[in-house]
Amino acid sequence: MRNMGILGLLLLAGAASAHEDIADLYPQSELYAKPVEVIPYVWSAIGATAPPTYDNSGHNNNLSFVVTGDGVVVINGGASARLAAALHDEIRAVTDQPVRLVINENGQGHAMLGNSYWAAQGVDILAHEDAIEVFAKDGDFILQAMRGYNRDKAEGTELALPNLSFADRHVVEMGEVTLEVLHLGPAHDPGDAQVWIPQWGIVIAGDIAFHERMPPIFAETCTSCWIETFDGPFADLGATYVIPGHGHPTNMAQVTRYTSDYLKDLRARIGAHIEAGGDLAGAFYVDQSRWARLDTFEELATKNAGRVFEEMEWE
Repeated sequence: MRNMGILGLLLLAGAASAHEDIADLYPQSELYAKPVEVIPYVWSAIGATAPPTYDNSGHNNNLSFVVTGDGVVVINGGASARLAAALHDEIRAVTDQPVRLVINENGQGHAMLGNSYWAAQGVDILAHEDAIEVFAKDGDFILQAMRGYNRDKAEGTELALPNLSFADRHVVEMGEVTLEVLHLGPAHDPGDAQVWIPQWGIVIAGDIAFHERMPPIFAETCTSCWIETFDGPFADLGATYVIPGHGHPTNMAQVTRYTSDYLKDLRARIGAHIEAGGDLAGAFYVDQSRWARLDTFEELATKNAGRVFEEMEWE
């Protein structure tokens, strides 16, 4: 009952506060919000559901950690060395167990730029091989972009690639916990990783799953592949609790509605537009009002429509 009570409070908080214009929730820290214990031993610092800014210090994704009894596993390196250090301060307030492993959920800046802090602590860093390839290729650009918005808060951040990689599945047995680090298939970004803890029924899903902010579709994203991965091996996990890449902890029904159902709806509307002889310019205006409540709708809806048109035009 304690688990459901905490999760229920988080859901209510998400419904009330997941807006881009909300002030920093934890001004005494570089973190956007103080970590909360989602279920016993699994904590998450919920990031802003807005683009990265100086005000939110780039903490616009979820930074999670698991206290295993013989060490701590951190999920996401953070958007800067200073942000990683701020998360480490919070971990020390919870437990005296050392951080033994950091898992990057993808190759984006807010997953990997904080790696340099963790590497300096002698912590192993794990990511999918495709995510490492992306960060190795684009890391300089990603770092400069972060320095652009984060200014003095970028101090001390350097590029640090993960020293451990996996292809499909990597099992971590630590203390009393078994974590399965999975790449279930193509989804939002190359090398998306999910951390599944079957004994507790919780998945730290990363960017395969959204529910409070609109899923961003990149030029290289295969939306039909994303749907297939989501509705297949991801749904088949049967998770009770879901910590998405962005937004408050929730359940499979919510992330299904706002991820898989959204992608299917957009593909159906773009498909009808193409069948009617519509062009790219018109695709930007297909009706997505059903999803207007999602944060970053204004920034992403038309971009998503255009990218899905370009994907489906040749299917």
